[in-house]
Amino acid sequence: MQHIRMERDGAVGSITIDRPARFNSMDIRTAQDFRRAALQYARDDEVRAVVLRGLPNMFCSGADLKFIRDGGDRGDPAYLASAGSGGYGETFKQILEYIHSSISEIRRAPKPFIAAVDGMAAAGGFGIAMSCDLVLASTRATFEWAYGKTGLTGAESATFLLPRLIGLRRAMELVLLNPRLTAAQARDYGLITDVFEVAQFEASVRELAARLAEGPPHAFAVAKELLNQAAGVDRLDVHLDRELQELARAADGPEFAQGLEAFFSKRPLRFTSGDETPREVKKA
Repeated sequence: MQHIRMERDGAVGSITIDRPARFNSMDIRTAQDFRRAALQYARDDEVRAVVLRGLPNMFCSGADLKFIRDGGDRGDPAYLASAGSGGYGETFKQILEYIHSSISEIRRAPKPFIAAVDGMAAAGGFGIAMSCDLVLASTRATFEWAYGKTGLTGAESATFLLPRLIGLRRAMELVLLNPRLTAAQARDYGLITDVFEVAQFEASVRELAARLAEGPPHAFAVAKELLNQAAGVDRLDVHLDRELQELARAADGPEFAQGLEAFFSKRPLRFTSGDETPREVKKA
């Protein structure tokens, strides 16, 4: 696997997203390898805890917008976007189907998954982190909804988990106002479990993962299943399908086309109603 690394330390498995040239975003092959890694560790009885991480100072920024803009990998028929679709939705679908399947595995796995966030977790990266059972962050970690910046509706379980984690009012705040939260703010919101200084982060993650791996596997598995059931996580797969369809529909629309162009030209936008061209927002 080119951009996904798997490592074992006793009963602790580690999955590392390693694609620094694209800010740890996922093209189709990376998303496919991510799913393969998550499924393998979720179903390996000898792995009793899993750490999901990015690189130092970089967690994940979700689907690769450059890959989306360029229409997929046209050199490999297995990863082609549908020709003539008139939008970007089909390429998004191909990536998100693998990421959503991974998230489903993480939530159903009879063992704890820990997100180790040392850097930016935005859009899909934010959703992936939230899907884990525990989220540990370094003091340089940031958390951002970010979908609205390009006219997208949210995916990777974020619209499902946010109101369950922090309540409807604060979920609306993150979606509509899109603050970039520091690790301390994310902890205060109830989004993450704990925050550690950068110098102690990796050691703290290893210590907690080892502690979980030494715990009672059957009791942990049943307790996780019961908590998931109480939170309605048995409906997650249905919601993930809805997220995928709505995001693909948004990706085929004019707002995403405008937002994508603004993203790569590094200019801010104010979206307008209908099919009007959005106005540039002048900086003060």
